[in-house]
Amino acid sequence: MNLHGTWTLFVKETRRFLSVLVQTVLTPVVTALLYLLVFGHVMDENLQVYAGVGYTAFLIPGLIMMSVIQNAFANTSSSVTQSKMMGNLVFVLMAPLSAFELFAAYISAAVLRAAMVAAGLYALGWLVTPLPVAHPFFMLAMLVLASAALGVLGLIGGIVADKFEHLSAFQNFFIVPLSFLSGVFYSIHSLPPLWRELSHYNPFFYMIDGFRYGFFGVGDAAPWLSLAVVGGFTLAVSAVCLGMLQSGYKLRP
Repeated sequence: MNLHGTWTLFVKETRRFLSVLVQTVLTPVVTALLYLLVFGHVMDENLQVYAGVGYTAFLIPGLIMMSVIQNAFANTSSSVTQSKMMGNLVFVLMAPLSAFELFAAYISAAVLRAAMVAAGLYALGWLVTPLPVAHPFFMLAMLVLASAALGVLGLIGGIVADKFEHLSAFQNFFIVPLSFLSGVFYSIHSLPPLWRELSHYNPFFYMIDGFRYGFFGVGDAAPWLSLAVVGGFTLAVSAVCLGMLQSGYKLRP
């Protein structure tokens, strides 16, 4: 494996999003914090989802995971689409890197950006309400798997999109609705039966519910089911993405 080349591409991708740190890390943290202040302030006195857990505390893991989902996707999708539009993707493809090495570098950078957003939001959330972690390794596993899965989806979106409008449609009509309808602001047990049943077919629900289980030790779904679904989803989209990189679909003439 070309570790030096993979590391170089990872560093290049990391420097890319760090060069616009306010846009890529600080802005999503502030946006999620505004959700927390508004919804937490309004609902905290009137709603308790889990016994002994205030609504503001319940909300924080959901907002962290929603930010992770959206920023991991944005990192890879914007990088590939921008490179295609500017015509410099050819220099990446000319490097002596295999499909897996390209994949590893892009996804690692997406996971790093998502982790930085999550850490920033967790730190600021702690100022609003202390949030101890019941199962830290489970929480970290869900964070890595979810950010990797969305990084892969972003890579697929960037490969398929011919222009930013296509990418925007994919994000606005697929990623954002599924992330908002996955239990960020509520427990699915409060939904009507039909919507509750449909939520079980949304992989983003298991990402958020499993991540929340890592904090409180309780969730709407069995924790190992959440881990299995998110892990299986990550493997499935990774197989599709690696196949596209291997074949050069929409990347090579």
